[in-house]
Amino acid sequence: MWLPSSIVGLALALFLAAGAQAQTYPTRPVTIISDSAPGSAIDTSLRIIAEGLSQKWGQQTVVVNRPGAGGAISAKVAAEASPDGYTVYAPALSVFLTVPGKAPNLPLQLPRDFVAIGLTVEQPMSIGINPKLGINTLSELIAEAKKKPGSISYAVTGVGRLTHLTGELLQIRGNIKLQMVPYTGGSAQALADILSGRVAMVIEGYAGLAGAYQSGQLKSLAIASGKRLAHLPNLPTVSETLPGFIAAGWQAVVAPIGTPEAIVRKASDDLREVLATPGVKDKLAARGSYAIPATPAETLAFVRSQQELWKPALEQVERQFKQK
Repeated sequence: MWLPSSIVGLALALFLAAGAQAQTYPTRPVTIISDSAPGSAIDTSLRIIAEGLSQKWGQQTVVVNRPGAGGAISAKVAAEASPDGYTVYAPALSVFLTVPGKAPNLPLQLPRDFVAIGLTVEQPMSIGINPKLGINTLSELIAEAKKKPGSISYAVTGVGRLTHLTGELLQIRGNIKLQMVPYTGGSAQALADILSGRVAMVIEGYAGLAGAYQSGQLKSLAIASGKRLAHLPNLPTVSETLPGFIAAGWQAVVAPIGTPEAIVRKASDDLREVLATPGVKDKLAARGSYAIPATPAETLAFVRSQQELWKPALEQVERQFKQK
């Protein structure tokens, strides 16, 4: 198709301007909207990364917490931001893996709702049990649960969130029946009941239970990471018993629809560089978070694969909601 030279010239000028803008980006502070509560594990990790970006860019990178409504509040604020790269969104996996209808306009879909920039960290789930029960391995737990369906209770910190979904996936993959006990007061409240013997086990991020594991109050049966962790070489992975089983909290960084591709690419490149910095990686690992640098395309593929992985567990949870 023939186009007037004026239109071609304008398109070229806009392309060059966008490229030049990306080269100098950012020239002022950048805001990262988070769906996590201040002081949470994912918030702490994000602030470490934001500090690294501030040093990289020479511009302040500010984390703004907008928790609530299962992530719907932060998603709305981020979607309505100007698509110029100066306001980005760092949602946790829970806004991508949500039972339809439980929160407005969730779960999020990429690239329908936002433009992918990259991933930040993952936080593997762990399976912990009261040591007085005498169960020492995940295989032993599964065998006991098969002998007495529904007799083993497990604590989850948030119905429909990752701890709950991990428990559902464990039951599906292990062909067992456990008794779920929900908590809204976080891992500390759940841990108190486990130590008292009211509940048998807990599924939670390793970082949140590290103190109880290290003191011997709680026994860690397995961690749901892709491979054994370097600082916990003797702790088996769940996949050693149930092949392919991986369950970890994670966080993405996305931008409003319409953000220039050149800026998205620059932000992604810089984010990956910061995550690869030894100082940042070490700070994250010390808190049970592990950097997972990814390009926009890799981020998109990862989110899609996670939504497919968790589909059976989400469907199971949805059936539970409908029965109530």
